[in-house]
Amino acid sequence: MTTSLSGKELASALRQDVTARAARLTAGGTPPKLAVVVATDDEGSAWYVRSIARSAEKAGIVCDIVDLGADADRDAIADRLAELSRDRAVHGIIVQTPLPTGISAADVAGQVAVAKDVDGANPASLGRLVAGIPAFAPATAEAVVAILDHHHIGLEGVEVAVVGRSTVVGKPLAHLLLDRNATVTVCHSRTTDLPAVTSRADVVVAAVGRPSLIGADHVRSGAVVVDVGTNPTDDGGLVGDVDAGAVTGKASALTPVPGGVGPVTTALLLRHTVEAAEGQV
Repeated sequence: MTTSLSGKELASALRQDVTARAARLTAGGTPPKLAVVVATDDEGSAWYVRSIARSAEKAGIVCDIVDLGADADRDAIADRLAELSRDRAVHGIIVQTPLPTGISAADVAGQVAVAKDVDGANPASLGRLVAGIPAFAPATAEAVVAILDHHHIGLEGVEVAVVGRSTVVGKPLAHLLLDRNATVTVCHSRTTDLPAVTSRADVVVAAVGRPSLIGADHVRSGAVVVDVGTNPTDDGGLVGDVDAGAVTGKASALTPVPGGVGPVTTALLLRHTVEAAEGQV
């Protein structure tokens, strides 16, 4: 039988904690404030930003959506991020992707102050993470470890295969797992015989953005599978990077999509914002 590793209960507990801490900050004259910088007309991105704003509002966090338009150039985005970094009333900053054609997050995220970089987008934040210096980890990567902890899945000495090497999930997650004494293999598009690598792992994390990439032949019997993928379907739903039907009954546990990593990621972004505000009081 395959256990569902839901993230909803954990996300609820995180939100309760965030709400209480945000209320204390507001009562003390420092209402926590999150700025989400948007430079796209992508509807999927717009849905996600609205979701963050709703969650922030419920938690007592002010959320400003800074829409620069889909035609914004690199300098306009970088200048706005630098301005927000100097604004003492703003505690957390998110650079929403995708950005306009020809601009990557790495091109502009260096303008986000590390102390306000609540989604670990600034390359300096990743460097600090690798070096063991305090910084906010990308929330999605942190959410993977948080879900495993919540469901009492140990990591020390465990072999983990991370499929995906982005700076948003794969690379920072590898370092978070190493900090927990896991043995980590990072797989990617050039990995030879992916099933041979992943099928020997105790835990498989899929974070590529390709629907149903991970099937039964990628997973050994009894393995734990964490699906980070959120791929939109034609009917408006979401599917992960794991073929859930194929691995169910073979894997011992699997995160659902939706309802797994996603809600925990959003809750952690809010917690990071409150933590940033607490550091500036």
